[in-house]
Amino acid sequence: MRKLKILIEYDGTQYHGWQCQANGLAIQEVLQKTLKKITQEKKSVVASGRTDAGVHAEGQVAHFFTSSRMTPRELLKAFNSLLPPDIVVKKVEEVNANFHAQKSATRKTYRYTILNRDFPSALWRRQAHYIASPLNVSAMRRAAKYLVGKHDFSAFQGAGGKVNSTVREIDSLTIQKKDDWIYFNVVGNGFLKYMVRNIVGTLIQVGQEKI
Repeated sequence: MRKLKILIEYDGTQYHGWQCQANGLAIQEVLQKTLKKITQEKKSVVASGRTDAGVHAEGQVAHFFTSSRMTPRELLKAFNSLLPPDIVVKKVEEVNANFHAQKSATRKTYRYTILNRDFPSALWRRQAHYIASPLNVSAMRRAAKYLVGKHDFSAFQGAGGKVNSTVREIDSLTIQKKDDWIYFNVVGNGFLKYMVRNIVGTLIQVGQEKI
């Protein structure tokens, strides 16, 4: 039995997040069904983190076991010939048995993109959140500094999240502005359900001077 690591990119618009669930199609389900078509084996695809509904990924890492003798290059081609166009496997490599996509991950990065101007974008409507009202970026940056470090982030956890501890560590939270675009970059050792989404939402309220 071999262990393979894959690097995945996807547009999460049409999916109910990463994890398989009864009430909607998930990225994990699509990958596992595709893997079964390729190898004739029913195997679980384990990711480094479970993205929420509508969230995109540029470099999601996952692993799976297989008895197939297909080379990484053959598996890469097979995946991308069968997957829908909004899910792409960018890399396949064989790893040792000690590797675990989730447990071996040391840091995770989230980026939220905000379009801040008088009119929305037809081309970026799926990749960016549109806000028409002016945002005070300096105020948002000042508030963001208080979130860096190890804290109890239970106030930012979404409903239904079940974890042993709500303490997480944010290494950096930067806010970049370029023309009409504002980028929130959050790096940490792990995140609670909807944690980053709620942090960004709170910082936007700061930028709108609502709080």
